[in-house]
Amino acid sequence: MLDARLRPLIDPPLNRLGAALAGWGVTANALTFTGLALGLGGSGAIALGHVGWGLALIVANRLADGLDGAVARARGPSDLGGYFDIVADFAFYVSVPLGFGILNAANALPAAALIASFVLTGVSFLAFAVIAGKRGAETDAHGRKSFFYSTGLAEGAETIAVFIAMCLWPAWFGVIAYAYAGLCLLTVFQRSAMAVSAFRD
Repeated sequence: MLDARLRPLIDPPLNRLGAALAGWGVTANALTFTGLALGLGGSGAIALGHVGWGLALIVANRLADGLDGAVARARGPSDLGGYFDIVADFAFYVSVPLGFGILNAANALPAAALIASFVLTGVSFLAFAVIAGKRGAETDAHGRKSFFYSTGLAEGAETIAVFIAMCLWPAWFGVIAYAYAGLCLLTVFQRSAMAVSAFRD
């Protein structure tokens, strides 16, 4: 919901830094895997009770994720890079609630509910992208991407805001997780309605 609105604000500085990194020989895939390592490290820190470190590594993951796209735009995007980027994103997304579930057994059920909602959201997102790409649909609402990005209520910006809230108020993890899982499910219904409208023959 917020991603497309934030792009005009965050893309210019990211693109400048991405162009500089590309000039120094840094590749987008290197940043993608670095970001994944940082994100998984943050989830591990949360699981071990170091929630502050977890938050710092989550923020670092998002910076690396923004920079990998900027470097890809500077060097020229690739299909393989796009594949690695989306797999790394979803691996990171599911790891954070898993970390909270390991941290506290009381978090296990809301963590499982949130992970399940992420799976459904991811499936709807990727299925829409495949069919939209097959039909030749294009959009630049989320910047230049390797495949079609459909808009939804729950996107990257909302997810990171939720993760930050969980780290700042870990005692409220269950409430936050259930609430965001509900928003993710609404996103699935929203995207399905979009599919009915866009893909009806």
